[in-house]
Amino acid sequence: MVLHRFDRAALPATPWKNGGGVTREIACWPPGAGLADFEARVSIASIAADGPFSVFAGVDRQILLLDGGGGVRLSSPDGAVEHRLDTALAPFAFAGEAAIEARLLAGASSDFNLMTRRAALRAELRVLREAAELPACPQGLLFAARGAWQLQALHGAADPQSLQRGQGLWWHAGGPRWQLTPVTADAAMISVQLWPASPSSS
Repeated sequence: MVLHRFDRAALPATPWKNGGGVTREIACWPPGAGLADFEARVSIASIAADGPFSVFAGVDRQILLLDGGGGVRLSSPDGAVEHRLDTALAPFAFAGEAAIEARLLAGASSDFNLMTRRAALRAELRVLREAAELPACPQGLLFAARGAWQLQALHGAADPQSLQRGQGLWWHAGGPRWQLTPVTADAAMISVQLWPASPSSS
């Protein structure tokens, strides 16, 4: 297992070509992959203006509001997608092929984004607010969206970890079974677990 820690405040920002926001990439699987060949990608986007989302054929997407403004309204021209992303930490899933237009409901907002190439990986995204035990998975990510957390690996060589708000870790090449314990009453943890896709999903 290879474990990587990160801090939201230290992630480099990449401006969008249309000037409507910036993206801060957290992790990409396999490590070093780009937008054309990733199997999974996690990032935080700051949306500052109305505009279209990029289209990603063959990709499943999940998004949730982290903070700021009143969120965004997501819609597609064919009416297949019509969703107000205005409740913090409530995931919304949609196909990367969809032509999505995002319109701010109030001020700028920040969103957590998960993209998985459906022929390669399947993903489970959960928001945890109390102690939990997570099964081992080959690749994954944990992000303390609120409060503070203690993490204990129940097998493997990973040392105990402490995460404050805005901090997280991700891994590849096999991960441990984690015991997650909130330290503060307002704690919320975003968990992403990635497994190989089943043959029927390709």
